[in-house]
Amino acid sequence: LSVDLMESKKLNVPRPIKKLDESVVNRIAAGEIIQRPSNALKELIENSLDAGATNIQILIKEGGLKLLQILDNGHGIRREDMAIVCERFTTSKLRNFEDLLHIGTYGFRGEALASISHVAHLTITTKTADSNCAYRACYSDGKLVPPKPGVAAEPKACAGNIGTQITAEDLFYNVPTRRKALKNPNEEYARILDVVNRYAIHNAGVGFSCKKQGSTQADVNTLSTASTLDNIRQIYGSTTSELLEFGKTFRKLEFRVNGYISNPNYNLKKMVFLLFINHRAVESSLLKKTIESVYTTYLPKNTHPFVYLSLEINPENVDVNVHPTKREVRFLNEEEIITAVGDAIQERLVGANSSRIFLTQTLLPGAKPIEINTNEAESSIKKPGTKVLTYKHIRTDSRAQTLDRFCAPDDVSNSFNAVPQSNADNEFDTSFHDSIEGDNAVSSSLKRKRDRNEVRLTSILTLRKRLREVEHKGLTELLSNHTMVGCVDDSLTLALIQHQTKLYMINYNVLSEELFYQLTLQEFSNFGFIQLSSPAPIHDLIIYALESSVQETENLKPNHEIALIIVNKLISRRQMLLEYFSMTVNEQGELVTLPLMLKGYSPNLNKLPTFLLRLGTEVDWDTEIGCFETLSREFGLFYAPEPPDFSFQDADDDLMDIDTNNEHADLNAKKQEKDGIITNQRQKAEIAKYRWQIEHLIFPTLKGQFIAPKSIAESGHVLQIANLPDLY
Repeated sequence: LSVDLMESKKLNVPRPIKKLDESVVNRIAAGEIIQRPSNALKELIENSLDAGATNIQILIKEGGLKLLQILDNGHGIRREDMAIVCERFTTSKLRNFEDLLHIGTYGFRGEALASISHVAHLTITTKTADSNCAYRACYSDGKLVPPKPGVAAEPKACAGNIGTQITAEDLFYNVPTRRKALKNPNEEYARILDVVNRYAIHNAGVGFSCKKQGSTQADVNTLSTASTLDNIRQIYGSTTSELLEFGKTFRKLEFRVNGYISNPNYNLKKMVFLLFINHRAVESSLLKKTIESVYTTYLPKNTHPFVYLSLEINPENVDVNVHPTKREVRFLNEEEIITAVGDAIQERLVGANSSRIFLTQTLLPGAKPIEINTNEAESSIKKPGTKVLTYKHIRTDSRAQTLDRFCAPDDVSNSFNAVPQSNADNEFDTSFHDSIEGDNAVSSSLKRKRDRNEVRLTSILTLRKRLREVEHKGLTELLSNHTMVGCVDDSLTLALIQHQTKLYMINYNVLSEELFYQLTLQEFSNFGFIQLSSPAPIHDLIIYALESSVQETENLKPNHEIALIIVNKLISRRQMLLEYFSMTVNEQGELVTLPLMLKGYSPNLNKLPTFLLRLGTEVDWDTEIGCFETLSREFGLFYAPEPPDFSFQDADDDLMDIDTNNEHADLNAKKQEKDGIITNQRQKAEIAKYRWQIEHLIFPTLKGQFIAPKSIAESGHVLQIANLPDLY
């Protein structure tokens, strides 16, 4: 053919016009509709939604080029329709051209499956509700083909559930130039996740999951019972705390818009814009520019918003048959509708500053409240013949940082407390205390593993799943959007937090125990290290814990024997402790490192002896899931913050020998006064450091990573003590 073309050029004669072969035509058309794996998946997801599916599972290999599989629980395909289901222009959603004027489904041309079958090996397994079994068939170039040579091409009966499974293998195997152009599987998988994320957010009531073949954990996993806001939270994290619900109807233009937009407090480096028109995921560069221009007034330069919009326009005013991939649509009064949406977003953002400030009123004695527009209230409003009602702006933006956030106590990075002391004659105090007490109790370099290990242990995955099963969503939402007010009582570990217009008192020690338990499961096999400046003798610590215990039973073994059993147990498990928990125990039975749970946070070493003792008495070392659960619980108890204990210092003061000799009485009095001042200063510093950790480490982690269990919500550890509207 190329020779004939060259000859025709030389002779300057017209080239003959020939009709293209049907297979060539179909392959060209398929290349326009299925441009990459994400386009194929979009078409298949829309087919599943048209089939009424409430659960859609997606499996991907090599970015969808090697394998793209989708499984749904829709109504399925009839056995008699399977022969033509992959032929071009066969559809159950359109009968004549006029149906396009009020199309209510995603598909309408009947080209998606046909196009995929022309550029991939396609297999369909389907079952309807009235069928006794499922049927499976293979397709190539729109026609039935045998699954292997010598076998009939007719659909074969097989086992299966109601719904449809479509598998596309070796996508673009017969289009080598397209295959080479899509050489980055990671990029293609990212595009696939973007498509799944969009449809998962928009289709509340439909569960979506998407994962790579061979992976045990899905990259997208939403529930059919979740709301739109739940799905946004699941996919984009804590973004939901900064979203404004948005909705407005325009009767004149015959459309309605609703969705969620970020408030002026929130911004991104790249705009997230999810647009659906009549429930179809589309793109609109003009609408995107309009929205960004609205946000330029509110956001810092080079930052962008999060916007999810769903436009419902009269189907008769929309032309969906514009682009082969249906990613663009045209509709009547396009400019007016886009302008109306931009103006509506502008109106919604005008009052958004209420999320950043609170208006509190101070009523002067004898004055009566008067109605005032709070948007216009600045400091005070005076009217002739009325009393003065003063308003104050109080910032409640939970992301606002104060100067003390960057002014941690000097030794906050080395925040281990001194080991317990009882008296000067205690042999343990002089041996162990000297080994780790002081400013260098913890190495200043906190080591962290570079590569994150993927956890595939069924036991850990089961424990993580249990956290969601017992979650109290209301309390989780409260804690993830709270504003820290301050610590109330250190001895009782109580603090105040604000959520919207309500004030709560919480026991942060109880919450912290659960928090560190969850962190142990989440960071399993991925902890950093807290390096002790010198190894701590586990045997001596356990002896100390046993001697300090008030419980004494005659049937117990001697303390030395109990300590030895526990030490041997930890030594025999030291490889597991190091690999999974970054807890290093050397062959001599000494503790060398502890896991780094939070950057800048270290546990109170006053609790270390009891922690090591409980590792021997409370941990189920016999079963895998029991071991990991009980061990994680013990880490939670150990790492949970407790206020500094100064009782041992008071005991030392009481035991001080006072020289009754008159000659030295004055010197002793001055020395005691000086020591008392120094001790008081140290105690204040310890308390300040403790409170700093609570406010700037514990509570931000509760805000971002905590899954509140029902047991805490029902046990009275979170109490509402005030509600702003009730006060007025």
